[in-house]
Amino acid sequence: MIRPDPAKLADGWTHLLGAGYQRVARPVLFTRDPEQIHEAMIAGLERSPRVFDRVLRSTVAGERSPVTLAGVRFPGRVGLAAGLDKDGRAAHAWAGFGFGFAELGTVTPVAQPGNDRPRLFRLPESKAIINRMGFNNSGSGALAARLRRAGVHRGNQALGLAVGISLGKNKVTPNERAIDDYRAALADVVDVADYVAINVSSPNTPGLRALQTGRDLEALVGAVVRAAHEHDPARPLPVFVKLAPDLDPDDLAAAVSAADLAGAAALVATNTTLARDGLAASDRATGEQAGGLSGAPLSARALAVVEQVVARTQLPVVGVGGLMDEGDVRRMFAAGAQLVQLYTGFIYSGPALVRSANRVSKEH
Repeated sequence: MIRPDPAKLADGWTHLLGAGYQRVARPVLFTRDPEQIHEAMIAGLERSPRVFDRVLRSTVAGERSPVTLAGVRFPGRVGLAAGLDKDGRAAHAWAGFGFGFAELGTVTPVAQPGNDRPRLFRLPESKAIINRMGFNNSGSGALAARLRRAGVHRGNQALGLAVGISLGKNKVTPNERAIDDYRAALADVVDVADYVAINVSSPNTPGLRALQTGRDLEALVGAVVRAAHEHDPARPLPVFVKLAPDLDPDDLAAAVSAADLAGAAALVATNTTLARDGLAASDRATGEQAGGLSGAPLSARALAVVEQVVARTQLPVVGVGGLMDEGDVRRMFAAGAQLVQLYTGFIYSGPALVRSANRVSKEH
């Protein structure tokens, strides 16, 4: 009797999963307004019962590759990037898709509506998205309360994954008081997060990226790190820092050094870009929309930034940006990223990308 090859069966299932999403589900989803379908997806996952999550995990997720980095145990090295589940409404569902961690948020200490709509745009031929959401969220306290109701506490992995929370400042808060916002948001989530990420790299909050300059970044990160020590001196919450892909080499080097000196536990590279290189001709009109670009046009830029960051620090690096297929994920791990995050690739390729990314993670 000839036994089927498990690896070939897994490859076949991944291919079938990807083809089904891209040929059947995505064309239907892409007929609707991007933000409307995003909200419908989050609402649907929020209402999904736990049995649905278990079914997903057994049929879709594939095997994850656990690792411990920055004092955090990650059940898998492939994570959900910040921005997709800002308020943690679908937090219980992401492990079912195969994610080993989910970075929720970005949240601010006070709830805010974000920028005016429309603020989310697809560029389908370029496999890209432009967003200018502007940290729309229900506030860090509301996110923490929702996670507590789900039984989440730091380190217990009640949702089957590690929980990261991206922190930002409110739009009305001037930069000279930004530290107060980040410390306040940290205080709200410190008992439900496995790590926090300082987001100073979104292009959609006026003046935010100015906080990436060496001296300002060192002061901000240092203040949040000290606050984490005050909350738990024996086991302070790890603080990650998320960097923009648009920094020139000198500014990037200064930002990496500042985060390192201030006590950051890891770096996340990268956020969305203001550049518009590599857009298909049919997408150039939409490409004129203000906001941060993610997706395939960011792939090479994000990879180059990760290579530069890895060369300049011993801190763990989380690679994110333009990871659209298995090859992109493989190159990101080869560049030295120890974890990766998906967002736009997940929107365009569906759950099959998470499954194949998990398989690649076991090779590195």
